[in-house]
Amino acid sequence: MSSEPNDIPHPLSHRVPDLGALELLLAVARHGSLGRAAREVGITQPAASSRIRSMERQLGVALVDRSPRGSRLTDAGALVTDWARRIVEAAEAFDAGVQALRGRRDSRLRVAASMTIAEYLLPGWLVALRAGRPDTAVSLQAGNSAAVAERLLSGEADLGFVEGLAIPEGLDGAVVAHDRLTVVAAPSHPWARRRAALDPAELAVTPLVLRERGSGTRQVLDAALAGHGGLAQPLLELASTTAVKAAAVSGAGPAVLSELAITEELASRRLVAIPVAGVVLRRDLRAVWPTGHRPTGPARDLLSLTRAG
Repeated sequence: MSSEPNDIPHPLSHRVPDLGALELLLAVARHGSLGRAAREVGITQPAASSRIRSMERQLGVALVDRSPRGSRLTDAGALVTDWARRIVEAAEAFDAGVQALRGRRDSRLRVAASMTIAEYLLPGWLVALRAGRPDTAVSLQAGNSAAVAERLLSGEADLGFVEGLAIPEGLDGAVVAHDRLTVVAAPSHPWARRRAALDPAELAVTPLVLRERGSGTRQVLDAALAGHGGLAQPLLELASTTAVKAAAVSGAGPAVLSELAITEELASRRLVAIPVAGVVLRRDLRAVWPTGHRPTGPARDLLSLTRAG
């Protein structure tokens, strides 16, 4: 049999005083003085009187007798105080439990990052994080952008960093840095001696040393050369930025690498940057997390550090 709308009880939160009011009542019981109780909970005496009156109206009973000699509980007030003590003790246990959960969450941070960010940006960010959170154990899993997205969506990582053109499906994100891809070759390669910029069509038909499909570098390059016939079959397809760079330095063939990764090699002339006309090889580097789950704890702190630079 269904209840009439008037029979539906009000939510408990509408019928039970809030914790602040109950803590004030307990303080009145301890001190026998509304003024001393007000000082203990950090409010003025008029505010304390108003809160007691509001609680009395809410409960429908008188709780405190006030007189020049002080404040004492009524019989009903003594009963309510006894019940209030149990509620406050339960709330304290609840708070302690939540703090323990928060402490367990804050004791570790699992980061997944695409290769360039993992090798050239994250070390500095993690050193800064350790200065503020020395007790947080950090684990870092490096892989391509597609692998980072998979780890976040499966719950294997708390925060991710990717290099692709867009935020992977199922994730939210924020831009934390910018990067530019550069075509490079060993000084012995014919491209290193040319004076004119490379034509995009020539770049597209040349077998290159490349990162694997699913990497942010490959996504940007595929998009940039899509209107020029697309990428030729790679000369070599390697799973890390370091491996691609080593192959290019050895003279295996031209490569496309993040400018973050080749500063030393360009300065020492172990690699030569090859200008390319008419293509944009710029990309955004993003922090990412599962949609609707904004980073908290150490992950939030790390995200803040990436923006501080």
